[in-house]
Amino acid sequence: MIPTLVLVGRPNVGKSTLFNRLTKTRDALVADLPGLTRDRHYGHGRMGNQPFLVVDTGGFEPTAKDGIVHEMARQAESAIAEADVLLFIVDGRAGLTPQDQAIADRLRKSGRPLHLVVNKAEGMVRAMVAAEFHEMGCGDPLVISAAHGDGVRELVELALEPWVNKVGADETAAAGDDSAAVAKVPKVAIAGRPNVGKSTLINTLLGEERVIAFDMPGTTRDAIEVPFEKNGKHYTLIDTAGLRRKGRVFETIEKFSVIKTLQAVEEANVVVLMVDASQDISDQDAHIAGFAIEAGRALVLAVNKWDAVDDYRRERVKVDIGRKLNFLGFARVHYVSALKGQGIAGILGSVDKAWAAAMKKMPTPQLTRVLGAAVQKQAPPRHGLSRPKLRYAHQGGSNPPIIVIHGNALDHVPASYTRYLEGCFMEAFKLQGTPLRIQYKSSRNPFADKD
Repeated sequence: MIPTLVLVGRPNVGKSTLFNRLTKTRDALVADLPGLTRDRHYGHGRMGNQPFLVVDTGGFEPTAKDGIVHEMARQAESAIAEADVLLFIVDGRAGLTPQDQAIADRLRKSGRPLHLVVNKAEGMVRAMVAAEFHEMGCGDPLVISAAHGDGVRELVELALEPWVNKVGADETAAAGDDSAAVAKVPKVAIAGRPNVGKSTLINTLLGEERVIAFDMPGTTRDAIEVPFEKNGKHYTLIDTAGLRRKGRVFETIEKFSVIKTLQAVEEANVVVLMVDASQDISDQDAHIAGFAIEAGRALVLAVNKWDAVDDYRRERVKVDIGRKLNFLGFARVHYVSALKGQGIAGILGSVDKAWAAAMKKMPTPQLTRVLGAAVQKQAPPRHGLSRPKLRYAHQGGSNPPIIVIHGNALDHVPASYTRYLEGCFMEAFKLQGTPLRIQYKSSRNPFADKD
């Protein structure tokens, strides 16, 4: 088994910075603001020869009884239960606090191997920094700087010492095979405005409270990736922060969250756009959908809280979708209740079909036949005295499918005719669920430079 290192500590001690250092990524949000991380965040360790998993957690307050802080503590408790090794992070510059002592008491009771890590010690004398933390009873403090990398390798070697040389060559090779397989697993980003039920949908699909679902807009701040298996099929679900209109994004934290959400949409293969049936379809819903299409992502539309509205409201929502999201004609629509689990099984089926359409291989002879039939049915309009000639087509890429059309004078093909061709190709190859790109390549006229 690959060991799991869980990072625990009070807010703003540098857990996410250490997470990014250990995984050699920028996956975790980092800023000089307390409480930035809320859900637990998983990553693959990339330091040394021993494979390991790293789990970042939100600021841990074991005595919290309610509110978002309590939900963050529950997430941290779940991570502690999964840990093979606990790395208890404290702030060397702030010194020992009563909250550190409360966390230490809780971690000792877990029975998990525990290492006390004194962070933010750059430019300081290690022995002096560590001195006051000895009284916590968590062993010899390990002094590091996650931001600068000082002492981090020694920390990893110590934490993983019980597993060194226990993973054989066969298991290492298998881990390599797994990473190759992961590349074929579709990434599914759940996106939408704040408080539409994105986290609730993920928890209902998983059958556990994997991410914090709280009745407060802006609960999710980071893009959280969650591996998921259903009926033998593997997915990576990505819970994202709600996107508000740019004019309403004031907090620095929320600006970070918006960036992470947009990155998650760009890196996903399929986007599930969630809208709220109890609210009007807004311009922001259309903006999020437009960004996903611009990024070339396959898309599924989920209308949530369908159980909470009456028949009149339902008709209004359907009319709104047809009017304000009419450019999503290629996407399947599901009317669901994420909280009650109603209708969500169909979402995964549509995700599968959208993913298959986005990755579909289209042979050149078939593409060219479809192109010929489309031109025969409706030729492109003339430009001046000549008419663009569309000769043949081939596939230029996937996710989104790209069709490259070769011919003469193709610079003059109007956008309306391109949309007509897109419809022909999508119908012929059954590409429901994914946008399509058409690119033109004109042959060079050998007489263009002659008098």
